Amino acid sequence: MLPGQATSSDAVPADRYGKVRPPGTTQRPLRGWRLWVFLAVALLAAGSVAFVGYRNLGEAPIEAQRVAFAERPGNAMEVTIDVLRDDPRRAAVCIVRVRDISGAESGRREVYVPPGGERFSTVVRSTTRPVTADVYGCSYNVPEYLSTPERPTG
Repeated sequence: MLPGQATSSDAVPADRYGKVRPPGTTQRPLRGWRLWVFLAVALLAAGSVAFVGYRNLGEAPIEAQRVAFAERPGNAMEVTIDVLRDDPRRAAVCIVRVRDISGAESGRREVYVPPGGERFSTVVRSTTRPVTADVYGCSYNVPEYLSTPERPTG
């Protein structure tokens, strides 16, 4: 026997590892129904990713921004916000919050936004002296306890 030549005891058992392909051959490409199933699954996955991305990163139907804020006596701050909606005929709710000197939230308030309104002012009470205010977010899902709201000034 020559060096480097395989013996029958060195051969790979076919029933354990499958058939050995001759050198230079490749695996068969996807054909027929397997190709169509693979393409359908890939398109479905890509469509799902695009839909979720659009819902999460697309334009919000309602948003608000802080226009002004002013400190009031007794650890309170008056906050003025502008609300922009895709449907001004719908009522909404916005959460306005104040922060203390450390940046921690020290008070928050839900503000009822009636249909048609755009600018609102509200007073937010704080546990410590507030130094800034911002809008946490807005939604068309108005809680039932806000169905008879205080009328905001503005």
